[in-house]
Parts: sequence; structure tokens; C-alpha cells
Amino acid sequence: MAKLLMKGNEAIAEAAIRAGCRYFFGYPITPQNQIPEYMSKRMPQVGGTFLQAESEVAAINMVYGAAGAGARVMTSSSGPGISLKQEGITYIVGAELPCVIVNIMRGGPGLGSIQPSQSDYFQATRGGGHGDYNMPVLAPASVAEAAELTAKAFDLADKYRTPVLVLGDGMIGQMMEPVDMPEAFPQTVPEKPWATVGWSDKSARPRAVVNSLYIDPKVLEQHNIRLQEKYVKIAAEQVQVATELTDDAEIVLVAYGTMSRIARSAVRAARAEGIKVGLIRPITLWPFPSDTIRQAAKTAERFLVIEMSAGQMIEDVKLALNGARPVGFYGRMGGMVPSVDEVLSEIRKTARKGE
Repeated sequence: MAKLLMKGNEAIAEAAIRAGCRYFFGYPITPQNQIPEYMSKRMPQVGGTFLQAESEVAAINMVYGAAGAGARVMTSSSGPGISLKQEGITYIVGAELPCVIVNIMRGGPGLGSIQPSQSDYFQATRGGGHGDYNMPVLAPASVAEAAELTAKAFDLADKYRTPVLVLGDGMIGQMMEPVDMPEAFPQTVPEKPWATVGWSDKSARPRAVVNSLYIDPKVLEQHNIRLQEKYVKIAAEQVQVATELTDDAEIVLVAYGTMSRIARSAVRAARAEGIKVGLIRPITLWPFPSDTIRQAAKTAERFLVIEMSAGQMIEDVKLALNGARPVGFYGRMGGMVPSVDEVLSEIRKTARKGE
């Protein structure tokens, strides 16, 4: 185990390699450019393949090919690039192929800005492409956690035969922090009899076919039913959430990623003023930790959602509470980052509402 000082983007790339990723296909876009840059140097050193595709559309279809052959493969991008990849992502979902996709979010809509944002939450947690589907979404709050969750994403992808999205923002990608990086992350790689690795009529294994096209609606419906059953299983098994000071909290903040760190500092400052505040940090944005939100509502009087967006995760918090408690919101957009003092001010306002 080595302690390394790394940028978030570099830690994600190195963690992927140490988790067994040997294929990377991508296209440059700020603020995730260090991921393909790092991969271009490291992949040849480990016998892997790096290829800068001619576009994001090409990159995701290369991921489809490598995943179909059973390889551990990753791509990365930011908002506009992830939008371009959506058609390929939904094909990968339909074909039930494992891969890891990284989105280091920037301001939008459109080209927006290169500053950090969290406005891709809907795109990430609602599928993003066409058809009925979900995929696990992991939201790191530190560089070390970005490495850890990237490695975990490969195991989840293989276990459930699904793409897994690692969702960070520009600050996670660009900040530098110490990381305990193992020589290799533990890997759980199942047998992959479905992989297209070559076949002849003399092969012992059945012929593998990778496909997401089902012309017969009855057949397609059965395929969709099986996918939905898989999502129910993932939701039951893979919720991850962190809580802080929620046992006696009268106000509970809900924030993820970088914003959860700012929210945590505001919670501590509010506690010093005698305001009983706690924090819930979803680590999996899908599946969402609805049960944890509902449990907190047994003692909390109000909830306050903090996001770098116009308010997207707030919908999942409201759905979890189903009207049982009022839910407030504070957010900044376009790459503006809420400060600790701004969040603390909102906590004070929320506390006064309860008086």
C-alpha cells in the first residue's frame, strides 16, 4: 500500500488500472482531461490498450466491443461528452455488458463552462438514454474515495452485467489529496460464458451472441422484465450512504460529492451555535438511500438539500419523505460553488422556520 498525492482524475485512472482495467477509449474534454492523458501513459506500461477515439460516439461504441469480449473497460468524459455517449450506453445496457463510465461534471446546459457542477444528476440517475433502465451511480466525496469507488465499480459491473457510472464534479477531478493506493485492488471477476471471444462448431462452449435488438415485442417485454428484476436486486443490495450527527438532529442536510464536504463544515459550525443539525450523504445516487432519509424523519423536523444545481436530488429526497417533512433547498448554478457561510446562513433560516 503506497500513499500517493494525486489529482482526483489521476487517482481514478490509476485505480481503474489496479482494478484490472486494460482497455480505455475516450475523447478529451475539460475538466476530465487528466484521465485519458494518464491512461495514454500508463496503459502501455501494463500491457493494456489506450485509444483516443475520433469522437465520444466512437469511444462508447469501442467500449461496447471490448465489454462484449469480456474485458474490463472504461471510458470517461464530462457533460456534453456523456450526452453524446447516451445512445451507446443504452445499447450496452440492453446487451447487458459490464463497463465503467466516469463523468466529471461541468456547468451546463450546452457547452456551459468548465467549472464544477452537479447538474447532471437527472441524466445519471434517470438512465439518460432511451428505454427503461437504470445503472448504479457512485458519487465520491474525496480523491481517496474516487479511487475506491472506481475500483468497486468494476466489480459491480461484472456482478450485475451492467454499466456503472462514477459521478464526480470538476473539483473532485482537479483537487489533489493523499490516497492509499494498493498494488492491486481485490477483484471479483466471474466467469463470462456470454463473452464473444471466438467460436467454431468444434468449440465446447455455446456460441455467444451480444445483442440489444428484439423485434418480437413479447420477447422484448420479457427481456425488459428481467432487466427490471435485476434493478430491484441491485436496489436491495447496493445502497451506500454515510450519516453524521443525525440521531438527535432537528434539521438534516442532504448533500453528495464535494458539496457534502462543504455541508459537513456548515453542520459543525451550526452545532457550535447550538443548532441541532445532521448530514446524510448518499454515496450511491442510484440506488438512492430512501430508507435512510425516512429513518431520519422520525426525529428530524426539516430537511435541507444542498446542491450545485437548480435542484435535482431534492426530488428524490421529497419522494423518500412523501410529504412527511418539509424539504428546503439551497443551490448555486453555472459552476458557482456554495460557501460554508452561505450554507450556514440557510441552516439558520431553516432553524427559524421551526421556532
